[in-house]
Amino acid sequence: MRGKTAEDLKLLELLDPVAEAAGYEIVRLRLMGGAERRKLQVMAERPDGEMVVEDCAKLSRKISEVMDAADPIAGEYVLEVSSPGIDRPLTRPKDFETYQGYEIRLELDRLAEGRKRFRGVLAGLDGDQVGIDLEGEEETAMVPLAWIVDAKLVLTDELMKRGAQERAARIASEQQETTE
Repeated sequence: MRGKTAEDLKLLELLDPVAEAAGYEIVRLRLMGGAERRKLQVMAERPDGEMVVEDCAKLSRKISEVMDAADPIAGEYVLEVSSPGIDRPLTRPKDFETYQGYEIRLELDRLAEGRKRFRGVLAGLDGDQVGIDLEGEEETAMVPLAWIVDAKLVLTDELMKRGAQERAARIASEQQETTE
């Protein structure tokens, strides 16, 4: 889920160590566009889940150094480094644990119960199975992680409240650091 194509996965192999050495984790990588001008989109965050503009700039410089030296993409491309945002994609097993209790959308690579798309409340991760509580269903549906091609948090008031609380805590922490 962190990369869709074989080319994405090769770029992840190249860039994961770069991000980790700089103190970041790549959440998702996508190389998009045609042969003319492509865009390499890298969503990343620090291990604590934060990613501010300065972090994006720092990681962008580190990635650019490696990309310039290795030159793994034929033709021109634009590098875009960003945070996953509040309605982030869920791409790693730890994401399915961290955001338990929040509403998500899942897309599968195959039909399950006659459909590929599901929306419900994330019930967590049990081994390699993602639990999702679907509206109108009494039992938690379990979906193999390997079947999921796309998973994303749904922007809700509850999620926005969590984001506001996290920002407030970060600002308070930064203010405390400057007064010490």
